[in-house]
Amino acid sequence: MSKKLHVTTTVNGEAVEFLCEPRQSLLEVLRETMRLTGAKEGCNNGNCGACTVLMNGVPVNSCIVLAVEAEGAKLETVEGLADHGHLHPLQSCFLEGAALQCGICTPGFLVTAKALLDRNPNPSEHEIRFQLANNLCRCTGYDKIVRAVQAAAAELRATKACGAGGSGTVGHADAGCGGPAVAGPAKTT
Repeated sequence: MSKKLHVTTTVNGEAVEFLCEPRQSLLEVLRETMRLTGAKEGCNNGNCGACTVLMNGVPVNSCIVLAVEAEGAKLETVEGLADHGHLHPLQSCFLEGAALQCGICTPGFLVTAKALLDRNPNPSEHEIRFQLANNLCRCTGYDKIVRAVQAAAAELRATKACGAGGSGTVGHADAGCGGPAVAGPAKTT
């Protein structure tokens, strides 16, 4: 039996400490020790992306990252996307655009897409597909996922524009500024 190692890290903005075996994967610690079950074990060899989390802002397959490698790192999981009960625009757009079915791959797609949008708020379709190439979906296909990422990017840009002194009106009800979109003139009877 090997000696357990002490690891100090940050997970979804909170300082965390845990003990782990030297050969234990980050995925195992996230799911079994921290009870953060959003990242899924799909292949357990780094090929499907279902276990993707962000480590210092970079998508990593947590099934092939040793937990001890998280020492001093900043980790973000799908559980950290929502903000005080409000879904992240990526989550909302995936739901609204039916960009998921069984849900096994969805957390990996969400955090991978978040890394892209954090780095590039206006990616082309090609850039989105390239970024998501290491995430496999066996149910939905990729078109709805790409469209959901495009919609979320537009929503995030609109929200940022409003927060940066924009007009306060946006044509999307969930854009985060200016309240709900106006549907048109009310009918009179």
